[in-house]
Amino acid sequence: MPIEILPPEVVAKIAAGEVVERPASVVKELVENAIDAQARHIRVEIRGGGRQEIRVVDDGCGIPADEIERACRRHATSKIRSAEDLTRVRTLGFRGEALASIAAVSHLTLVSRPAGQAVGMEVRADGEEISRPTPRACTVGTVVVVRDLFFNTPARLKFLKTPQTEAAYIHALVADYALAHPEIAFQLLSDGRTLLRTNGTGRLFDALVEVYGLESARQMIPVEDELGEGVGAVRVSGYVGQPSLSRASRRAITFFVNGRRIRDTRLTFALEEAYHTLLMAGRHPLAVIGVEIDPGQVDVNVHPTKSEVKFAEPDRVFAAVQRAVRKALQEHTAIPRVAGVASAEAPVRRAGRTPAPIPARGVELFPEEAVPPTGTAEAGLPPLRVLGQLAASYILAEGPDGLYVIDQHAAHERVLYEQLLQEHAQRAVRTQALLNPLIVEVTPLQAAFLEEQAEELERWGFLLEPFGERAYRVRGVPALLAGKDLQNTLGPLLETWSNGVRRGVPWEEELLIAIACHCAVRAGQLLSMDEMRELVRLLEKARAPRTCPHGRPTMILLSQQQLLREFGRR
Repeated sequence: MPIEILPPEVVAKIAAGEVVERPASVVKELVENAIDAQARHIRVEIRGGGRQEIRVVDDGCGIPADEIERACRRHATSKIRSAEDLTRVRTLGFRGEALASIAAVSHLTLVSRPAGQAVGMEVRADGEEISRPTPRACTVGTVVVVRDLFFNTPARLKFLKTPQTEAAYIHALVADYALAHPEIAFQLLSDGRTLLRTNGTGRLFDALVEVYGLESARQMIPVEDELGEGVGAVRVSGYVGQPSLSRASRRAITFFVNGRRIRDTRLTFALEEAYHTLLMAGRHPLAVIGVEIDPGQVDVNVHPTKSEVKFAEPDRVFAAVQRAVRKALQEHTAIPRVAGVASAEAPVRRAGRTPAPIPARGVELFPEEAVPPTGTAEAGLPPLRVLGQLAASYILAEGPDGLYVIDQHAAHERVLYEQLLQEHAQRAVRTQALLNPLIVEVTPLQAAFLEEQAEELERWGFLLEPFGERAYRVRGVPALLAGKDLQNTLGPLLETWSNGVRRGVPWEEELLIAIACHCAVRAGQLLSMDEMRELVRLLEKARAPRTCPHGRPTMILLSQQQLLREFGRR
């Protein structure tokens, strides 16, 4: 086929495809325009999952009568004037493509009235055809109605999901912007049914209650920190869930940069690293994190839908997020309660999720008033009085706020983990020489690792030397391993190191956790009262006593209030 210039209508549809992927894409562009217009109330109404109709109403500054027709044309914007402006974008929209791209694949109606204008003006746009503005009675603000989305691009219709699923995508998007801008009152209606309503109080916690429900919101802790000063300052704020509020996927992790909803794998990794040893493998936190940074330090023009950004100093932003979240977790993480804690799989009011069920008897109901957590929880534990042992696996202890049930294995793991960490930092890990050296067979990968890390392993208490091509002789081990079944212990440790190397994670951390796990008292092991008291005493001194190194809780709390209620005294 010969090379030819594409007709304008084809170009418009191609451009629209970069911006308008599905109904949620339309809602995103229109909601961002409303936010940029300084709206205090934004109402989104959809029919048929957004395919039949999308209506976005705001009370923002409006569009003057002499500019409303121009607003529907391509590359028309009030937000930038030159290429230099792209280096310091302060608005969510700026490309001047939203209305034109939406109009290229739908029937669009735009009605707007600024505060100083007696009546509003209306224009209709179908592709490149834009009607003349006509007067229309309306309140101050803007109304955009999009009907019959993709009516002229049937191929795109085939890729849309069911109306319920498309409505779920829109629900998730509006919920995210309600969290990013708690000062704005949002309302979302689908086929006349209200899916979401926020009050615009300006308090993020109030928005969290509306999006996730009161029970989940009460288990979230505030994040507030700043790294650096001046132009290079990175401010991190928001809320993150207690480790007990984990999820099986990353869908409940939301990031905003200067109020813009984004996806960023590195920031997600920074967040999850802050939960290191606090979450079990395969679990992910619930988090709403906002990053404020000088606009000149971030490029928002790297993706057609503006869903990704590029930082001038990504490592600095990464470090700021990780530090802020870790600091919040250390200051606020609480002990899981038998009463008043949602299940790890408790539903949340997000896109496509059903509301949380009514709690059954024995689950503490929170008060109706949406009051965020206040004060700072102590990082350590209260004084505990050991009462005894349950099922040869759990230590029962009395505290000022109820009965503590302590997993003896998990608790001992945490104690040993921090003990080894401190000894290594002080270069004081004790080595126990073996009277009869042990010969262990190794794989080629393990042999290469042992040869490369021989000096570092010695600092961890291991004395090893090659013994032929596929074996090593073990002359000494960390004192903690003395008396253990080394033949069945060193094999798993070597496998742990190999797995760490293959996955690219710090092998020292894998080693530390593995040693703590192998040396800790086991479930089913009887302990004397003195042994239990000593373990609890050491746990009280730990920096992170509430979880084992794998992220499992070391204890749960049966509160005084629940005991009173269950025995009919309340």
